[in-house]
Amino acid sequence: MYFGGSIVLLALGAILSFAVQDSINGVDLVAVGYILMAAGALGILLSLVLNGQRAEGRRDERGRDDLPPR
Repeated sequence: MYFGGSIVLLALGAILSFAVQDSINGVDLVAVGYILMAAGALGILLSLVLNGQRAEGRRDERGRDDLPPR
C-alpha cells in the first residue's frame, strides 16, 4: 500500500466515524471507520519505513569506484 492509498483509507475512515449518521443493520459504521483509520495509519508508517530503507540501500550501494577522480 502506498502513501496515497493510506491517506484515502484514513480519510474514508474519518468520514465513516465522524460524519455519517446513517446505520446499516448488522454493521457498526463507527467501528468500520476506526478500523479503516488504523489501517491507513499503519500503511503510512509502513510506507515511510520502507521508503527510508530503500533510500538507505541506494546510499550504501555506492562504493569507492563511484567516487570522482582526484
